[in-house]
Amino acid sequence: MSAVGSAAEARDVVIVGGGHNGLVAAFYLAKAGFKPLVLERRAQVGGAAITEELHPGFRCSTLAHLPGPLRADIVRDMQLEQHGLKLTTSEVSTVSLLPDGRALVLYSDAKRAASEIAQWSQKDAASYFDFDVALGKIGKVIGEALALTPPNIDNPSGGDLWGMLQTGRSIRNLGKKDLYRVLRWGPMAAADLVAEFFDTEPLRATIAARGIFGTFLGPWSAGSALVLLLRAAADQATNSSPAGSVQFPAGGVGAITQAMATAAQQAGAEIRTGTDVAEIRVKDGIATGVVLASGEEIHARAVVSNADPKRTLMRLVDPAHLAPDFIQTIKNYRSMGTVAKINLALSALPEFTALKSKGNSNLLQGRIQIGPEIDYLERAFDESKYGKFSRNPYIEMTFPSLSDPSLAPAGQHVMSIYMQYAPYKLRDGGWESQRTALGETVVKTIAQYAPNLPQMILRHQIITPNDLEETYGLTGGHIFHGELALDQFFTMRPLLDWARYQTPIERLFLCGNGTHPGTGLTGGSGANAARVIVKALKK
Repeated sequence: MSAVGSAAEARDVVIVGGGHNGLVAAFYLAKAGFKPLVLERRAQVGGAAITEELHPGFRCSTLAHLPGPLRADIVRDMQLEQHGLKLTTSEVSTVSLLPDGRALVLYSDAKRAASEIAQWSQKDAASYFDFDVALGKIGKVIGEALALTPPNIDNPSGGDLWGMLQTGRSIRNLGKKDLYRVLRWGPMAAADLVAEFFDTEPLRATIAARGIFGTFLGPWSAGSALVLLLRAAADQATNSSPAGSVQFPAGGVGAITQAMATAAQQAGAEIRTGTDVAEIRVKDGIATGVVLASGEEIHARAVVSNADPKRTLMRLVDPAHLAPDFIQTIKNYRSMGTVAKINLALSALPEFTALKSKGNSNLLQGRIQIGPEIDYLERAFDESKYGKFSRNPYIEMTFPSLSDPSLAPAGQHVMSIYMQYAPYKLRDGGWESQRTALGETVVKTIAQYAPNLPQMILRHQIITPNDLEETYGLTGGHIFHGELALDQFFTMRPLLDWARYQTPIERLFLCGNGTHPGTGLTGGSGANAARVIVKALKK
């Protein structure tokens, strides 16, 4: 990957940012006969999907620690497995730790999960199957919608009408009961949805937590059920149970984007790292190329931004090229993050009290969750509303070195931890003054369930929402490039009238997670955007 280029170049397409969606878009554009140039500010491609050295001999997925999962058609089209991607699917989906020393174990296979649930409640075990079937049916329909270009509501094209017709048929085929569920469940609170199926509090909390991850929502927030349904739709690729699937890439999550980069290059794309785009050049309302921080200008027929909508349209584009009402609207696009990431290099595997009798290491190969009840999750959210990070946070952690021992020296491990809630804006002081306290809170919380953890820590890496913005380019520190909510979803992602990967500037397109479907590391936004861009350029 070259880091230099000649002055006054001319290209078919310039893609700003080498995150996973930018690489997916580059691949499909190259396959369509164009010669895209991907410009990545950092020294390696990947965006939030990267693997880096945490401590000498220890490598960890720095930000995202699991794929979304990846859309199956993207994996197939890009031949990612032939380009070195190896995914290990864990039998264990989620282990939910309880303060009383017990643990609820949910497997990716619904039958095994129900068998475990039966030890808590026979009724809930039966309901788990019902919920699994309902989520499977509804998730399939939503999954079809996630692969569509959001229609032009005012003036739908023939393609829009056909897509809506196909989706309408799928919805109709659900039957009356599940159609009613689709319409009803989306606006609900995740806590209300799980309460309709389950009595066991740890089970309710474990599933409801999937509806709040990465969002400024609590389990009692309206619309949190929509996030749960979106994640269930993504799980269609792995046929997992309601607890979700867990896939670890050999070499960490960065192995995914390295394979994508290879696929894009072999298709005909060029990738330059260490290349910072300072400005998207616009003339007479049309994007004409980019200006690099070095002063070099690259002309292009089209510019595609893998950056989030606010960074693209409020920082890379001169506001003089946008209408005042549009500027006001994009300012109100919500992208305040709530997640911090902590990575640990460990001298050994911690011993979790609840898992001693169950076989500690085997059950640590999936997600481990601290969020034992709905009220615990809601209280963690409550603190963030007032500019404080949660002192008893919701935590999701993994030990990727269990499935891939190459990530750490023999007998030692890396631990990847999501902490929620950590609001982007703190009421008292900035994140630099709170960094140490954040790390201490996370370790203290986990040590309640694994008392020997503190003695095993060789190195901390604490990544705050401010780091997510400043180092990794995520405006507001939002891991999804903007809030996943009813009013920022589908035909309104990122904004109403601008959900079709286009912008008010002709030939400037968006392809990142701030566009539909925007649900994380799936590749869906990049693939959908490429389809629109190819059509526009061929006109």
